[in-house]
Formats: sequence, structure tokens, C-alpha cells
Amino acid sequence: MAGKSVIEWTEATWNPVTGCSKISPGCRHCYANRLALRLQAIGQPNYRNGFEVTLHPQTLEIPLSWKKPRTIFVNSMSDLFHREVPLGFIQKVFSTMREAHWHRFQVLTKRAERVKNLNAELEWTENIWMGVSIELPKYAFRIDHLRATKAHVKFLSLEPLLGRLYNLDLQGIDWVIVGGESGPGARPMDPSWVREIQDTCRDQKVPFFFKQWGGVFKKRTGRLLDGRTWEEFPESSRKH
Repeated sequence: MAGKSVIEWTEATWNPVTGCSKISPGCRHCYANRLALRLQAIGQPNYRNGFEVTLHPQTLEIPLSWKKPRTIFVNSMSDLFHREVPLGFIQKVFSTMREAHWHRFQVLTKRAERVKNLNAELEWTENIWMGVSIELPKYAFRIDHLRATKAHVKFLSLEPLLGRLYNLDLQGIDWVIVGGESGPGARPMDPSWVREIQDTCRDQKVPFFFKQWGGVFKKRTGRLLDGRTWEEFPESSRKH
């Protein structure tokens, strides 16, 4: 439910919620769905419901026991802003994040409209980063919803990148992550799409992080873009 992460842009994961449902093309080959079903098959009790949305209140205080500061991805196996997660539970997650002020928490959603609608009900602190996931131009509206929140650090996860995202307006955005889809059925990512986003980030002075090329065997394709890795972070809050 929580622990060290192999995700390149974070250090640990914490899952007070598991399970989700698919709402846009980027969800088609969801890694969390595959993993949840495997964990259910081997009898992992927290995945007794497979990939159905399940709250885990017993995990709410886990980050408080981690005394060394970490960058923590919240709900790598779910979406905190799924409609089946009650506002009261979201507020409890935020309470833990505020109390564990020595950590940095990264919350990522495709349900940007709900974040905007609940914004006034949430208490944002500087250690809570809020991000939205965008895979195609059709979903760029999520950026406007993110901008409407009071999150102190706002970021974009353009993964799995499934098409060209042109004329991106990064006003008010503090960080951009780009990555290709990986695993079974992975759809290809055109290098020109990545370079265009990188140029946009440079022009608008937004840190750029390239996660992976992806593919069925992502270790073979690696993370190099034009001969190097790109691991920029927001200037005010760098990863440890």
C-alpha cells in the first residue's frame, strides 16, 4: 500500500485509495488495473475488490511514520478525485499531507473538473503538488481546471502521450512530465511530439522531465532524449 517507488519522478507511493474506472483513451492499457488484478489473484487483502474503488482508512497515517523527508506520489493505484471517493475522505488525505509537512506529496488526476469544483473545500499547503494527466489535445481543458485551483505547485503528466499537443499554454504551470505508453498493447509515441513539448517548456521557462519512450519492453527503449536524460524539477521544490 505504501513504500519505495520505481517511478522516475517520485520517491515513494502511498495508496489510501485503490481502484479506478476508465474515462479517456489514456486509460486503455492502465498498468494499475493489471497490477491490481494480479494482487487480487495472489490474495493481497487490500486488493480483495480487484480494481473497484476501495477506501483504506487504515493507511491514512502511514506518511506520518516516515520521518525522513520524501517525495510521495499519492494514489499511484487510483485517482483521489474519482466520483466514488467522498469529499470527507479526500479531506482526510489532505489533512495527513498537511500534518506531514516535511514530505512533498504529488497528487495526479484525470478528473480535473472535480478538483476545480472541490477547490474551496480543500486546504492547500506548499507541500501538496497537484497535477493533471493529458494524453491528447481533446483533454487539454484539464489544464484550465488545474489553473483554477489554489495548489501552490501545479504540474502536467503528459503520459501516455498519444498525439501532438500543440500550442500548449503553460501559464501558471510549474512542471511538465512527458512519457510514452509501456506494457502490453503500448501505442507508439512520435519523437517530434516530445521535442515540441520540450521546446514549449524551454520557451515558457517550465521545468521539463522526460520519463520514458515506452513500448512493450520499455527498458529497451530507455529514457534518453537527444543523447541525455532530462530530469528537471520545479526550482522551489527539488526532489531529494
